[in-house]
Amino acid sequence: MISVGIPLLQLEVGISRLDESHSYAIVAANIIGVLKMFAKIALGTMEQGLMYAIMVLGVYLTFRILDYADLSVDGSFTLGAATAAMMIVKGTDPWLATGMAFIAGTLAGLFTGILHTKFKITPLLSGILTMTALWSVNLRVMGKANISLLGSRTIFSDFSKLPFMEEYGILVLSLISVVFLGTVIYLFLQTELGLALRATGDNELMIRSLGVNTDFMKILGLSLSNGLVAFSGSYVAQNMQFADASMGVGMIVAGLASVIIGEVLIGTSSIGRTIIAVICGGIIYRAIIALVLQLGLAPTDLKLITSFIVIIALVSTSFRKKLASLIEGRQGKEAH
Repeated sequence: MISVGIPLLQLEVGISRLDESHSYAIVAANIIGVLKMFAKIALGTMEQGLMYAIMVLGVYLTFRILDYADLSVDGSFTLGAATAAMMIVKGTDPWLATGMAFIAGTLAGLFTGILHTKFKITPLLSGILTMTALWSVNLRVMGKANISLLGSRTIFSDFSKLPFMEEYGILVLSLISVVFLGTVIYLFLQTELGLALRATGDNELMIRSLGVNTDFMKILGLSLSNGLVAFSGSYVAQNMQFADASMGVGMIVAGLASVIIGEVLIGTSSIGRTIIAVICGGIIYRAIIALVLQLGLAPTDLKLITSFIVIIALVSTSFRKKLASLIEGRQGKEAH
């Protein structure tokens, strides 16, 4: 009896250990699966954040540098996507199509600038008029409400064919583009022309008294801004593999949210730091959107969420300024 019982006991212990190790393996596999899922989401969020950061740089040029609320951003974003998608479908080289999207955006900005400077239409209304006109222009360009790029050659498919770029080609190309454009903008704003552009936004009357053509400066800033926005739209369309007539709706709010988030979190002590801030703001904004979607909110709620993000960022900025003034006031009283 004893000789039979001992092997049975050992067998039961062995089975329990096997079950325990099997359960550990299942838990480990689940953890690895969750980590892979989060890594994939993080990669996609970073890719999208960098693409949209190009648009944020454009919004920064008008919103902060020119102190100009340009509402034509929504239309320019779609214009870039529509131009690139249509040319790619027609067999044009995707790199050339992306460049043409930038040019199309600059023309949209040129139109807005002429409406404002030459016809003396207010910035708000000139942007609305351009945005409204671009809705019809974009439909004309595409010929229909949306264009599919599935199976078409894009800049990302070309770049992903390079060595070691199969998995991270989209991320690397987007990062290179953002770093390059951010550097170009920084260097441009240090030139005489860039300084004149900044001065036009800071004090138009003063810089005009020095003989600078402020109308030209505004047109230049709006053209560059909308060119960057359209460039971003072409990137997003090629990444998502489609262009849609309504894909630019809400871009101006998203751009403003990104600019404000970056400025609040990183600061604006210099031009270089501000450019880095708005780029990071674009990535952070997309990360917030991705997190909200993962929590189960419907995509239809994104515009509401974006509005709340902007409100919170603006309120926090105002609160920080009031707090800083209170601290300075108390320090002044203590000094006396």
